[in-house]
Amino acid sequence: MIIKNLEQMEKIVSKNKGLCWVGWDVADRRRTEAGRTAINGVRVDSQWYVQTLYPLTSNGWDLPNKYRM
Repeated sequence: MIIKNLEQMEKIVSKNKGLCWVGWDVADRRRTEAGRTAINGVRVDSQWYVQTLYPLTSNGWDLPNKYRM
């Protein structure tokens, strides 16, 4: 689903604890030790996560339907 409105995106991020802002992009982070060796692994506050990034494009943010409100 394409989200074009910043206010709508802010609501989605605030209601989903796995989502967070990374600049203008939205990241879906799942905490796991597998993040240590994963290609999309990131370390945040001494914890390992696997992260999927949903970048802002000229069309808006393209999020999976599981985040539909």
